[in-house]
Amino acid sequence: MEKEISAQQSLEIIEGMINKAKNKFSDNSFLYLLWGWVIFICSVGHFIMIKFSLFNNPEYIWAATWVAVIYQIIYLVKQGKKETVKTYTDEVINYLWVSFGISMFIITVILGRGNTWITLYPIILMMYGTPTFLSGVIMRFTPLKVGGICCWCLAIAATFTPSLYVLLLLALAVVTAWIIPGYLLKVKYKKDNV
Repeated sequence: MEKEISAQQSLEIIEGMINKAKNKFSDNSFLYLLWGWVIFICSVGHFIMIKFSLFNNPEYIWAATWVAVIYQIIYLVKQGKKETVKTYTDEVINYLWVSFGISMFIITVILGRGNTWITLYPIILMMYGTPTFLSGVIMRFTPLKVGGICCWCLAIAATFTPSLYVLLLLALAVVTAWIIPGYLLKVKYKKDNV
């Protein structure tokens, strides 16, 4: 015989699942930090190499993102083996970021082929904002929502910024969207698990 649950109990179950997902993603805060720092270093490094004419092909610094992709895949496979339960929220956030990664790759290939880097950077900034903001909404974590909004504002600002300096806007975007929220998630995880 099944026992009916009240609306309040249903909400508590849902809230519990969201909190569990929040905890999981707080534990995985280093993925935000990994990508935040990789993109920050690539953006600033690319800017410095162009500004001071240090290398003939300064764009090669972005190859570091492929190292980060490989590292992330290995990490996620290891984490997946440890995982006993996967919530719907986990799946939604995972698919959100997979969609983002695929979209970023496609946009980079399409716009990169035409050497339209001036257009590419504002679009990248806009793209950074979407999964960041939605992750913040799903996890009910305001710093991610704010980070997403900052990315959107920086995307607009990038259209009025000389192309070289847009690299610094990319660096600023990942600081607000991934690095600061990543450290805050890490602190929250430690606090929640003490």
